[in-house]
Amino acid sequence: MTGKTGAKAGPRTGVVEQGTSQTHGNTHILHFLVRIPRTMESVWPAFSTPEGLAAWWTPADVLEPRLGGAVTLRELGSGRVTAWDVDRVAEYTVEAAGRIRFHLERDGEQASVLRFTHEFEGEGESESGWRARFERLLAGLRA
Repeated sequence: MTGKTGAKAGPRTGVVEQGTSQTHGNTHILHFLVRIPRTMESVWPAFSTPEGLAAWWTPADVLEPRLGGAVTLRELGSGRVTAWDVDRVAEYTVEAAGRIRFHLERDGEQASVLRFTHEFEGEGESESGWRARFERLLAGLRA
């Protein structure tokens, strides 16, 4: 297991706090902790709506926001919503990308923490790729 820690930032800007990766055989698991200077309710659409996902990650051509709902993430494929807890957890499992989980928690009155997990097989995403996406997410939330 390897770990990387991002640079510190102030509470108003947010920070991609840590990234770790694990490999078990052909299965890779990436974890990130992202501190977001916005409430859970205001951040939730970034992980749970087609417009929100497209703004910082990838367009969702299909997204049925419920457990078992269909999801199609452009360039990643189709699959299912494998976990759904409104305002807290959105998890998508798609053919070419594996399992992608966004878990939000409160961090005081005006902030939230994203606990992110990406589990996939074979070659795929890197820590730096997800770090860049989370930096885009934070930049978009500042705008």
